[in-house]
Formats: sequence, structure tokens, C-alpha cells
Amino acid sequence: MSAILPAVFFGHGNPMNALASNGYTEAWRRIGEETPRPKAVLAISAHWFVPETGATLMTAPRTIHDFGGFPEELYQVQYPAPGDPDLARRVQKLLAPLPVNLDESWGLDHGTWSVLRHVYPEADIPVVQLSIDRRAPGSFHFELGRRLAPLREEGVLIAGSGNLVHNLRAYDWGGDLRGPYDWAVRFEQAARAMMQAGDFQPLVEYEKLGPDAALSIPTPDHYLPLLYVLGARQSGDEIAFPVEGVDGGSISMLAALVKRGTA
Repeated sequence: MSAILPAVFFGHGNPMNALASNGYTEAWRRIGEETPRPKAVLAISAHWFVPETGATLMTAPRTIHDFGGFPEELYQVQYPAPGDPDLARRVQKLLAPLPVNLDESWGLDHGTWSVLRHVYPEADIPVVQLSIDRRAPGSFHFELGRRLAPLREEGVLIAGSGNLVHNLRAYDWGGDLRGPYDWAVRFEQAARAMMQAGDFQPLVEYEKLGPDAALSIPTPDHYLPLLYVLGARQSGDEIAFPVEGVDGGSISMLAALVKRGTA
């Protein structure tokens, strides 16, 4: 019997992490080294946030540079991982009767490739992206994660990419802050405690979590990938946090790794 692969949520942060060698990127690399090699990755990125559920169908997804104002070097990065049409169709089947558009126009956006080029630098593992339906509530996304959980037993790594705390308006662009905002720390700590306790319902209904959550999640795009990963949790799993830190006072780089327990 093959290993049941983890599900992992990455805090991807600044696109320049794609080119960086720092504590975050080194931790991403270790996740790739220490996780059983998947036959494919199903990536749920904050940056494919559209009014439908879709899965990339192409055999050679393009590298999308979906940002502006960065050094030219970043726009030259390519992540030529193959696609996996069979996995896209498997996702469609698992989510039926929900309509899943088999998409041939998107590709891999920076929420996916800026992390995976450190996790799997050879770009030799097939990747399928799943879009986030921006019309749907947290419960919808958590349920999709639950329905996708069988993929973990089929050699597929489910990887969400966003940020638990993501408030660019509050970001310390000038570097004047001495540490993260108090509200960011409080929300991250509360969310971690709920995850470790398996108490996911408050995180699904994040709009009810109060002012710290409202400041941490001013828009849901970067938060919702976490719910897919939590939804994919199975009995006997534990949750670890292999990457920690807050960038610019208001961007949590926390990674949450759902894996089989050691007991």
C-alpha cells in the first residue's frame, strides 16, 4: 500500500521569494525533501480567483507572471512542470455533480510556481491548478477539500498557496516596524490553536471571528486555499507548522502540514 501523502498550505508571500534563498525558501525545500515524492500536485492558489471551479487540463501549462513592478529577472523565471489531464478529469469526477471547467487557458500562476520551484526545483512533477470560486462561502471550499481528500491515497500532493494573514494595506513597505502587528499575531495564534485542536468550524466561518480576523482577512482570496487543505484532513492526521514568520508586519508566512500521525 502506498503512503498517504500530506496536504500542505504554503504562505507564499512576496513573489521575489521565487528567486530568494532565505528561511522560508529553505523550509519549502526541506518539505520537498522530507515528503514522499508525489506522482502529481494539485495546487490551489490565491491567484486563480474566478467565478467558477476550474482545473487546468493542458499537458504543458504556461508560467504566468501575474504581477507588476518587479525586477526583470523575476519575469524571466519559467517553471516548466508538465500538466496532468488525467488528474484534472479525476478532480472533475470527485467533485461531481459540481460543474468543473476543464481549462486550457490558465497555467501556473506565481502562487504555485514561486513555491514549487523551491519544493521541486527540477519541475519534473506534474501540476494541475484548481481555481477558487470567488462567489462561494468558506463552507463550500472546505467541502471541496473533503471531497478531494482521496487523492492523497492516490499519490497526489494537495497544496494550497496563499497567506493566513494577508493585509497589503497595512504592510510595512518602509521597514519601520519592529515586529508584526498585534492583531496579526493574535489571529495567527488563535488559528494555529484551532487547527491543532481539529476545531475547523470557526475557521470555515472566519467572518465571525471578530476584528483580528477582519484585519487579517480583508479579502478571502489568500485565506481560502487553507480551507481546502484542512478539508483534506483524515482521521489519524496531525497538523505541523514547518514554516513560521510574519513579513512586513501583516503577511503571515505560516505553512500548515497535514500528515499522518506518528502515534
